[in-house]
Amino acid sequence: MSNKAYIKEIEYYLPENILTNDQIAERFPEWSSEKVANKVGISERHLADKNETATDMAYNAAEKLFSLNPELSEKVDFLLLCSQSVDYKLPSSSCILQNKLGLKTSCGAFDINLGCSGYEYGLAVAKGLIVSNIATNVLVITSETYTKYIHPEDKGNQTIFGDAATASIISTEGFAEIGEFVLGTDGSGANTLMIKTSGARYPNKTGESTTLENGDICWDDNLYMDGGAIFNFTADIVPVMVEQLLKKENMEQENIDLWVFHQANKYMINYLRKLIGIDKNKFYVYMEKVGNTVSSTIPIALYEAKKEGRLKGNVLLAGFGVGLSWGATILHCK
Repeated sequence: MSNKAYIKEIEYYLPENILTNDQIAERFPEWSSEKVANKVGISERHLADKNETATDMAYNAAEKLFSLNPELSEKVDFLLLCSQSVDYKLPSSSCILQNKLGLKTSCGAFDINLGCSGYEYGLAVAKGLIVSNIATNVLVITSETYTKYIHPEDKGNQTIFGDAATASIISTEGFAEIGEFVLGTDGSGANTLMIKTSGARYPNKTGESTTLENGDICWDDNLYMDGGAIFNFTADIVPVMVEQLLKKENMEQENIDLWVFHQANKYMINYLRKLIGIDKNKFYVYMEKVGNTVSSTIPIALYEAKKEGRLKGNVLLAGFGVGLSWGATILHCK
């Protein structure tokens, strides 16, 4: 039995279709390409093809990982899929993926229905499976196709979100030991990031929209995000979450060598960096060419930071968003 869990490998997949700021500016002339880039820090984002699902992207991410590490596929004994864009109401997409990937039938599998904090929750569950001796090699996949839910006239969300999938192997050894966690939930803010007609409560699409007091349009059948409320939520909870996690780890801020936050947009995460007092040189940002990929932002950033040789020492991860939900952990990197 191991009392430690590690990230062993990370890979990611981006769909081929790309939406650039120039294309957005053509559709919405009041927003120039430069204005979009300066505001959200994103120049292009990848979009899943019409018939490409989150499960398809998840498969591609995992296959990419296994193609580079062929010995790992037969060692996977648990699969966790974090996605809010599943193929069917039932069965779970993780079960479909187990078969499609050719994983052994003794492999456990279930879905995690979370967004921007999903990778941290996936790491927490994977660590629990390993330290309790239930599994030794957990495949954690994040995959999201939020762009399919955005109304064509919703220029704000079109500038922010992109589609992507990531695959991570969590094991008894690897390049980053997974430390303590702080997790939290506040369902009172559920309606600030929602697709209203997406489930059993409102099963039928209405085609209707409401113009709110602030001028925002809320479409019943599409992704709605109350940007102001989400911003206030993150400003309130993220500093507290960081403080709680550092206390759990008996650390001070200066002990953190790299900070990797959910890549929501440039304005928000820079505000958080200044609010918490984080050194800009220790604050990792990777969103310009991919956008906000929901649960995939942090593993993509980790992959890129590792490639740049920046995953050293103590790396703090913090996710926050839809739910409302938040989660953070510290990686102790070799």
